[in-house]
Amino acid sequence: MSLWPFWKFLRWQDLLDVLIVSYLFYRVLLLIRGTRAVQMVAGLAIIVVMYFVADHLQLLTLHWLLGTFMSSIFLVVVILFQEDIRRALMHMGRSPFVRVQTEYSQVIEEVVKAVSVMSEKKTGALIVFERESGLNEFAESGIPVEARVHRDLLLSIFNPRSPLHDGAVIIREGRVLAAGVILPLSTNPMVGRGLGTRHRAAIGITEVSDAVAVVVSEETGAISLAVSGRITRGISPPTLRKMLSELLGFQSVEPWWRRRLFR
Repeated sequence: MSLWPFWKFLRWQDLLDVLIVSYLFYRVLLLIRGTRAVQMVAGLAIIVVMYFVADHLQLLTLHWLLGTFMSSIFLVVVILFQEDIRRALMHMGRSPFVRVQTEYSQVIEEVVKAVSVMSEKKTGALIVFERESGLNEFAESGIPVEARVHRDLLLSIFNPRSPLHDGAVIIREGRVLAAGVILPLSTNPMVGRGLGTRHRAAIGITEVSDAVAVVVSEETGAISLAVSGRITRGISPPTLRKMLSELLGFQSVEPWWRRRLFR
């Protein structure tokens, strides 16, 4: 069967249309990955399949019930996914040219300062930066915080006397989303046996999402950074600052001469 008749009537606008829709689907999948929205999407997909199956098998009552439900599907989607829709619109409204770099570089600075203190005192810590993939599913296992990122806040959370110090902190859009979060441990058999639970959890969360995780060892005080299922150990605070700025898409706006003279 020749495809020439199809390509003959294909316009460049059609190709652009397909590319835009594909990109939108891709962005939506990235936003809902790692959240409860995935389960709800699967449930809605099952309802749609059942609707067509009921129509094909002439199951009149079931077909009528599902049809009544699907007639208001738009309203149902808005109600179920209101939080995810809000986040999606916020992401769409951003661009690298309008991001407030000063604000986020300050967040990185506060984290680096807290990590430096915890490294000197050998206080264990695990800090996770959410990027494109949603981490709501994991954040729900912790305690909601919703506070501005500050060095003193992080130090108090990871204080050994704090009931939250054993869990992780998740940072979303420059704010502490939750503390005391339980993260999945890495199942990679190639991960070194000398790594503790915090390091395995840091690798684990970066295996199932695009998050960036910072770890401070309780035994040695060494600073590590995990991304994409890989971990870099024994890095210095200045190196951590640079790596976070690059991985999170922000470059520090602090003058190089000030970093050199006052650190």
